[in-house]
Amino acid sequence: MQIGRRIYYDRATGDVVVDTGERSGSVVETTVEQDFAAYVSLAERVPDTVGMIQLEYGQYTQDFAEASSYRVDLSGDEPALEFQYRDPEGNPEPEFRPPLSEEVADLKQAVAELTMLMSMPTQ
Repeated sequence: MQIGRRIYYDRATGDVVVDTGERSGSVVETTVEQDFAAYVSLAERVPDTVGMIQLEYGQYTQDFAEASSYRVDLSGDEPALEFQYRDPEGNPEPEFRPPLSEEVADLKQAVAELTMLMSMPTQ
């Protein structure tokens, strides 16, 4: 079985409280209540002040590997992860941004659509 990570975050700030990590093999999926009992950082909190994002197994794997930090963006309709990537130019405080893996997928789709449009005969 493969279980994706759960990101528990502070509903007021978007700061990550607990990242359960991904699990695979002989594992059993836990409930939110079990997580609150198992993780001290959650047990110390009032459950109504904590939100949770459930990810699929393997979702954002490269983003988590390459990011120096991540948090939850609360400004949209739905809470969403945003990552802070290491800046190759040495900027000491790079900005948080949506997952690069999603941007790359969107760009690939746009290139495919443009390529298809360009290959169509003109009239």
